[in-house]
Amino acid sequence: MRTPSWNYRTIIEPFKIKVVEPIRMTTREERQVILRQAHYNMFNIKANDILIDLLTDSGTAAMSSEQWAAMMRGDNAYAGSKSFYRFEEEVKGLTGYAHIIPTHQGRAAEKILFSIVGGKGKVVPNNTHFDTTRANVEFSGAEAVDLVIPEGKQPQAKHPFKGNMDVKRLERLLGESKPGQVPLCMLTVTNNSGGGQPVSMENIRETSALCRRFGVPFFLDACRFAENAYFIKLREPGYEEKTPAEIAREMFRHSDGCTMSAKKDGLVNMGGFLGLNDEQLTQQARNVLILTEGFPTYGGLAGRDLEAIAQGLREVLDEDYLKYRLRSVEYLAEHLIRIGYPLIEPPGGHAVYIDARTLLSHLPANQFPAQSLCSALYEYGGIRTVEVGNAMFGRTENGEEIPADMDLVRLAVPRRAYTQSHIDYVIEVAEMVYQDRQTLKGFRVVKQTPILRHFTIELEHVESRLAGKKGD
Repeated sequence: MRTPSWNYRTIIEPFKIKVVEPIRMTTREERQVILRQAHYNMFNIKANDILIDLLTDSGTAAMSSEQWAAMMRGDNAYAGSKSFYRFEEEVKGLTGYAHIIPTHQGRAAEKILFSIVGGKGKVVPNNTHFDTTRANVEFSGAEAVDLVIPEGKQPQAKHPFKGNMDVKRLERLLGESKPGQVPLCMLTVTNNSGGGQPVSMENIRETSALCRRFGVPFFLDACRFAENAYFIKLREPGYEEKTPAEIAREMFRHSDGCTMSAKKDGLVNMGGFLGLNDEQLTQQARNVLILTEGFPTYGGLAGRDLEAIAQGLREVLDEDYLKYRLRSVEYLAEHLIRIGYPLIEPPGGHAVYIDARTLLSHLPANQFPAQSLCSALYEYGGIRTVEVGNAMFGRTENGEEIPADMDLVRLAVPRRAYTQSHIDYVIEVAEMVYQDRQTLKGFRVVKQTPILRHFTIELEHVESRLAGKKGD
């Protein structure tokens, strides 16, 4: 069994750069103006005004020469294109599912799935629902329930698989539910909202067996399946000699279906799929697909997109790539810890998560401490990150902010897009922010929407309105 031969101190990217995209340099004064104009929402900042973009790892990967070459083969026939059958063959070979339905991205697969199985009175358990998953479950009228193990909510707790489902709580939920009340159980691998933490094969197996005992379909949110597979190889006894591809196939074989955003571990800029074994559910899903995405053999994607996904699913399981990928994130985490940042530990596969509520303890939880840290990282160095806290998962009741369980800042590293020197720059900026952390100010909401408010929320510094009143 081949294992990566390099174990040097320097992280060497297992690729060379063939095409470059210029980065526009900005001053701190310019960025202060940009922040105010964006109402301190990172989603409102133009990409041209960003130096290092760690907002998301979704759809931001650099594609390979082989993917670009594959795209030239793209067949855009409306029905039955050659590209679809290449895509289908690759996905079926990996997942083993009987039916593969392409979609333009993961949330489209979620929307189709939960519009069919969701509804008022239904309950959907997960280790931790991500924002769009929760939104699609709740939009259908169903209740989204998070059942991650206790360690998954303790940022500094040491556990190799903090993304694991709490199977005892799941068993209790399934046992207390009425027949048909739980349409499916989902497991997110890796657990994005919980810090990108992996799920063990043992936990996947136990969750699958429990669902089968209660007659509940078991689904994976498989956006980062390859990173999860490599964590299993590194951390779970009995998998040391298996390849990531072998581990990934075993993960999928324990499930009845999946939603997949190929914009993560598919290494593409657009695309996803819904994988299913159930014939009746597949037909219902295809009916919705035709209404919303397109014909079942293209699902909102061009032939070139299907080709790029098929190639990307091969490349993402390369061991040299996965070792570089996880080590790059680990390198960033090690340096932030050395500075003094409290993180979710151990670091996940795609991102570093800073515990902003602990770091900025001088700010009340209802003043969006994670958003304050995001703003500071942008102001000091042009680095765009994302809040995974009150803005994303908090809510209002009777006009009062009900804080989320944690206030995290996610530094999501795009795949194959940045070099180690870019990460070193991020570390330098983070050190400057850390030194000034006690001066960072809290925020209040100016404008928001009832669903997925973090995408469009508008904020102002807590003292801003008070300052305006003093000047009246």
